[in-house]
Amino acid sequence: MKKSLHVVSDGRRSLDDFARIAAQIAPYVDKFHIREKQRSAREIYDGVQVLLEKGIPCHQIVIHDRIDVAWMVSTGVQLAYHSLPVGIVKEKCPHLRAGVSVHSLTEAIESAQSGADYLLFGHIFETECKKGVPAKGIEELKRITMHLRLPVIAIGGIKPENVGAVLDAGAAGVAVMSGILQAESPLAAARKYVEKLKERSESSDDFSDQWGSSECSGKGENSCGSAVPFSAGEKSSHR
Repeated sequence: MKKSLHVVSDGRRSLDDFARIAAQIAPYVDKFHIREKQRSAREIYDGVQVLLEKGIPCHQIVIHDRIDVAWMVSTGVQLAYHSLPVGIVKEKCPHLRAGVSVHSLTEAIESAQSGADYLLFGHIFETECKKGVPAKGIEELKRITMHLRLPVIAIGGIKPENVGAVLDAGAAGVAVMSGILQAESPLAAARKYVEKLKERSESSDDFSDQWGSSECSGKGENSCGSAVPFSAGEKSSHR
């Protein structure tokens, strides 16, 4: 089965610039992640609208942490350690495709048992954004993929030359930030990653419909009850 390429925003550029690059490389990318810890819900929502205007469908967009925004526009959501538990998210919003970022086998097993649709595991290799933090490495990735059938996306220091080793360890795909976004030619970089992914796609296990799709409503017409679920630690401005 086809191995997937995820591109994650780096928080260093405007979301308009991210959308501009996304439009260029969209044919080669499976998921675009909006990972913007410092931005408000409104800013992230506006960023999604720009992506949609650039022709990126909502099922190709993943919003980190902000379940409220993901619910409003029917994108995927990526949950971290500080996010609402994936079990609660899947119970209240079963239509949302929810990935969980994990850093150990224990976390991976717990997330899988709680209903995660896929896992984002890393950082696999040393990377500037995690300077001084020991990398998890290929062997830890292999331990996770051997224990779980859930798709595991590898992140952290992923370069075209080490994609093969990551996929040989059982990863269902890779997530990239600077390797594409900071490349002289993001389009050429994306093509290079896809070439490496294709080399391993033929012999991979079949995770049928692992990424799914959804219709963009943009109106909150979803199955999370009568109110938008705000992320942990943030209260609604409606009183």
